[in-house]
Amino acid sequence: MPVRILLADDHAIIRQGLKMIIESLSDMTVVGEATDGRNALEKAEELRPDVIIMDISMPELNGIEATGMICKSQPSVKVIILSMHQTSEHIYQAMQAGARAYILKESAGSCVVDAVRTVMRGKIYFGDGIEEPHIMNGSHRMPLQSPFESLSQRERETLQLVVEGKTNIMIGEILKISSKSVETYRSRLMMKIGVTNVPSLVLYAIQHGIITLK
Repeated sequence: MPVRILLADDHAIIRQGLKMIIESLSDMTVVGEATDGRNALEKAEELRPDVIIMDISMPELNGIEATGMICKSQPSVKVIILSMHQTSEHIYQAMQAGARAYILKESAGSCVVDAVRTVMRGKIYFGDGIEEPHIMNGSHRMPLQSPFESLSQRERETLQLVVEGKTNIMIGEILKISSKSVETYRSRLMMKIGVTNVPSLVLYAIQHGIITLK
């Protein structure tokens, strides 16, 4: 039976390219596509794929947060992170969230098939140009932890939506909480990471791959 794959990327051209590669093989098939992180959550729940190829930088909910949520609700799913970032921080966060593979977009064409087959065998895969992070060396812990790790899931969701320019009311509607609760999360996360204004928060989000300049 072919491996059932969900593609999650906000760029249609990336999804189309990956789909062409995958659909040319007899042992894999694309069962669905998602255009952002929240859409990926919905599609994962609806389609129950074997593998999700997940872009790390997507609107409303980034790929790392989506990976963490999906892996908690569907432990058997294998998530392959697709990214432009190759810093140890990004790789570490992705693997902590539950990803089983990390590949760069620039080498996705040559790596994606190997990545799918590797994770389906129960192994971890790192694409060309990616160094195996310390998380995989047996200690399961990076030497240093960033303030970002102290944020709760809800605080990380709020962070992304704030830096995307959404108001407290809009964020409350997306997260299904009150605008007062949004303000509480917003104040708390800014204190935890040590910033006092939105421009500094945006810079922090870019540096940590929560959002990206496109």
